[in-house]
Amino acid sequence: MARYFGIDLAWGLGRTDPRTGRVRPPNETGLCLLDATGRILDAGWARGVDAVHAFIAGHEQPGDVIAIDAPLIVPNPTGMRAAEREVASRYGRWKVAANASNAGSAARAGELLLATLEPRGIRYTDGTGPPPAVTTVAFECYPYTTLVGVAELGYDVERPRYKRLIPGIDRADARARRAAACDDLIARLSRLGPSTPPLDLRSHPATRALVDEPSPIADAAYKHREDLLDAVICAWTAALWHANGPERTQVLGAESGEVDARGRRATIVAPARPEQRRAAEDESG
Repeated sequence: MARYFGIDLAWGLGRTDPRTGRVRPPNETGLCLLDATGRILDAGWARGVDAVHAFIAGHEQPGDVIAIDAPLIVPNPTGMRAAEREVASRYGRWKVAANASNAGSAARAGELLLATLEPRGIRYTDGTGPPPAVTTVAFECYPYTTLVGVAELGYDVERPRYKRLIPGIDRADARARRAAACDDLIARLSRLGPSTPPLDLRSHPATRALVDEPSPIADAAYKHREDLLDAVICAWTAALWHANGPERTQVLGAESGEVDARGRRATIVAPARPEQRRAAEDESG
């Protein structure tokens, strides 16, 4: 039976300070492994592509599904990928948009991780078809599309503001509002036990703490918590795609996405309501 990895990958690879020569490590990556019953088998954090690869290698079995929040196929030399433009055109009403990624960006961790997984027999999927039964596949996802793309979570009007601080208000107030939005999101996720697919946040100590402890106000502690939360959302997205395919998800960039030298198309697998399946400009025509 398939299990589902969620990887909230830190896009950067770390860097060396040109003045001091000190190597700054990559930011934390959130990690989650979910089974088909909704039980979280493992969860935590890692730094760097090698450590993320080790987490996957320590658990992966043929037929698993890996959802990664990071650009995986980036053939475009400049600008924004078609899949990223489709995030804005289909989910913009919910105030969801994607950052641009291209070959000129220093944020290449997703491509590197995918390359390290391939020798294990793990294959990239663009999400347009079901995976082979005995092959582990990896695809790119974007947690915000999951949060607004499933009716169960109730974000019918706007995405939750649990990431960046709200501009234009006192920073202490902005941090308090961010923490409150995060706690509300966690409460909604904690009610997905009876859903299809299910999710039980209390089934692992690290994710149980998300439910039992209030979100911190301080930026570093908050980011630590957010990375794990996004990994859980990625894992549940993998389960949603595997269990329901095109009934509950759409593939952004499926037709217009860039293709790399190996014929792999750059896509984002995104849960979708019916009204999110056409671009805004198409609906107005």
